Amino acid sequence: MPRLVEASSSKIFDSHPEFAQGHASTIIAVSPGEYLVAWFGGSYEKHDDVSIWMSRGDGTAWEVPQKAAKIRNDPHWNPVLFNAPDGKIYLYFKVGKEIDDWETWVQTSDDKGKTWTTPVELVPGDKGGRGPVRNHNIVLSDGTWLAPASNEKNKVWNAFMDRSTDGGKTWEATPFIELDRSLVAEEGVIQPAVWESSPGNVHILLRSSGGKIARSDSKDYGKTWSPIYLTELPNNNSGIDVAHLGGEKIALIYNPVSENWGDRNPINLAISLDNGKTWVIDQTVEKGEDPETEFSYPSIIRDGENLVMTYTWNREKVAFWKFKVEGLDIAE
Repeated sequence: MPRLVEASSSKIFDSHPEFAQGHASTIIAVSPGEYLVAWFGGSYEKHDDVSIWMSRGDGTAWEVPQKAAKIRNDPHWNPVLFNAPDGKIYLYFKVGKEIDDWETWVQTSDDKGKTWTTPVELVPGDKGGRGPVRNHNIVLSDGTWLAPASNEKNKVWNAFMDRSTDGGKTWEATPFIELDRSLVAEEGVIQPAVWESSPGNVHILLRSSGGKIARSDSKDYGKTWSPIYLTELPNNNSGIDVAHLGGEKIALIYNPVSENWGDRNPINLAISLDNGKTWVIDQTVEKGEDPETEFSYPSIIRDGENLVMTYTWNREKVAFWKFKVEGLDIAE
């Protein structure tokens, strides 16, 4: 039976004079045991001063956060870091006063995130958001880049996939994935987390307003998708993320709360050996006693034998955790 052993934990910053709140973090490994983390920070979410911030560290010590992107005096949102196959790092993020009008911008780094290119729009002129909306891109076994995406136009939520077959230069969006709105009441589904269990077989878990985590599956490299269905996992209409551990082994970080707009506390780490059908581990990472406590919007990756994750800590800080997975053969 696999077992999680805590290796380290920390807060990436204590405070910063330029942002009172930090939210929606994303993490990648830039080398074994060295991590790059980005988030959006400012006075509060949706304020014009919100920018994209970044820090580098080993999980214990972190550099002073630096501003990574601010293209104009509008709110910035939901950064996503991505390690491309050629060693280049991509930083995607949203810009816009309202989610309906989001633009997706992207910049790249050839030196592990120390310097960045000038940001450009991912799909010029597109409103509503393209590319990864909150969780990491993946590279499929046929070389396709797959970005888990969603749209929140007029408070009606839909998920789709953005696919690139030319290494991220151009993108083609799939249709919205079919959703029976009698199954998922109110808003719908957003913010997919994606993995490929075998060549062409791709899966997503989604944040939903239906009280449970939703799911869809593809058998053709993410071109077409099954109608969305609900899993048995609770969901509070808050973000989740998945790390692929090889084959049908996945890790999930989420709030185990089954209520639309429910508490974002506690936050749990779960592991499945059968592609998300059952969960052999479902362990609380952090729980707060105060009902106003918020642990939310997690990001998780595999780094060798370790699971590494970040999440929003009370909107004040970004928490970091590393767990070693013992008793589990994690594929390289």
